[in-house]
Amino acid sequence: MTSFQLLLDGFAAALTPVNLLYALVGVTLGTLVGVLPGIGPAMTVALLLPITFTVPPTSAFIMFAGIYYGGMYGGSTTSILLNTPGESSSMITALEGNKMARRGRAAQALATAAIGSFVAGTIATALLVVAAPAVVSFAISFGPEDYFALAILAFTAVSSVLSRSIVRGLASLGLGLVIGLIGIDQQTGQARLTLGIPQLLDGIDVVIVAVGLFALGESLYVASRLRHAPPEVVPVGRAWMGRSDWRRSWKPWLRGTALGFPFGALPGGGAEIPTFLSYAAEKRLAKGVAKEEYGKGAIEGVAGPEAANNASAAGTLVPLLTLGLPTSATAAIMLAAFQQYGLQPGPQLFDHNPALVWGMIASLFLGNTMLLVLNLPLAPVWARMLRIPRPYLYAGIVLFAALGVYALNGTVVDLFVLYVLGLLGYAMRRFGLPIAPAVIGMILGPMAEIQLRRALAIGAGDVTVLVRSPVAVVLLALSLLALLSPLIRRWYARRNAPARTEPERKAPAGI
Repeated sequence: MTSFQLLLDGFAAALTPVNLLYALVGVTLGTLVGVLPGIGPAMTVALLLPITFTVPPTSAFIMFAGIYYGGMYGGSTTSILLNTPGESSSMITALEGNKMARRGRAAQALATAAIGSFVAGTIATALLVVAAPAVVSFAISFGPEDYFALAILAFTAVSSVLSRSIVRGLASLGLGLVIGLIGIDQQTGQARLTLGIPQLLDGIDVVIVAVGLFALGESLYVASRLRHAPPEVVPVGRAWMGRSDWRRSWKPWLRGTALGFPFGALPGGGAEIPTFLSYAAEKRLAKGVAKEEYGKGAIEGVAGPEAANNASAAGTLVPLLTLGLPTSATAAIMLAAFQQYGLQPGPQLFDHNPALVWGMIASLFLGNTMLLVLNLPLAPVWARMLRIPRPYLYAGIVLFAALGVYALNGTVVDLFVLYVLGLLGYAMRRFGLPIAPAVIGMILGPMAEIQLRRALAIGAGDVTVLVRSPVAVVLLALSLLALLSPLIRRWYARRNAPARTEPERKAPAGI
């Protein structure tokens, strides 16, 4: 069957009344939680992960897709009205969007963010339909050494790109790999790092890790810096755009989409780089009134980065669904959700569960439309959500996280592990260690270990088996490049920096 026929089957699954309801619930919950300050899409999905395990897989992932896209939409509202980006990819939106809001153009800023997200999400999802089968056909030929090299590429790219320091990124990755080792070794049957606790023999549930490091850790970190002064929320009416706003926004939407999708599909690409590139490109291309407004609230500075942000969200689904490779923190939590259902994303997922995959992809088109309908008329409602007192908000997050984790297995040990991981997440934020490498290390670590053992078994212990495949050689070379590129850039910048001259002595007075 062609991709178009499979997509039509996916629409048939997604358009059932039950799945439409789950899609609506997902986008509403995603927007609702994503609007709240300091809560980005990754934390949104992690927080709502435990409540969906009584739902059939297809319906659950339609809901997850809605939560994912809804969280991306909701982050722009916080950035524009409160000048508080929920994640790093929303920083540019806050930079220009909040200035627009303070100039009395909050409605236009929210509208261009919502419509741009819809346009970018729709185009990027269409590209996902085209790209996914091509990647699957290529991935079928992968051997154990190729998958191991792919995991190494994910480790190095995420550790070097998503961190201000390679050392801190690798330290975070190491913590995740250690957490992934806990439990029974799948080949030898030996217990590892369980401390004699029977409940840890099956390892730490990925949901507990995601909720602990993201939701609980973020709540503790924000609460430790809580200001009791009420937030200053810019008032907003119904979101709308004039003719001039449309004329100035449609090109940035398309350019942002073109930048966001490929970066989202790259290991470690994420949404931060394309949003900054989109902002820089729009600033360079600005002319006339737009050039004068940059730094004061230019609508192009909201339209382009928001489109890039949402296009990258669809881009992350390409390696996630086709290779089982998460390229962002949110994608890592989505992978955890797949594993919770006993599913492993990759080429076999498209063969064995086509209804799930294509139903999820089709639901992205539907979810984008629902989000546009929700965000444009309900902007004043989302603005009121920002006035929730912070102590109530973060206390509720901690309580909800604990209830969700306890409901998984009904053991106190899970709660204890949750709080330990929450404190670890707080400490990592306190000392500048990124969270994404730890989560990706914990999820991909066991897979990398299994593939390494399989490759060595096939090669009878010969280590050179890891570089016999051309695909593995290319992936390992890219891993080395990802690891060394920050060092090369730093060395190049120091080499080309102007030489410092000694300060000239001041001439004596009177000469």
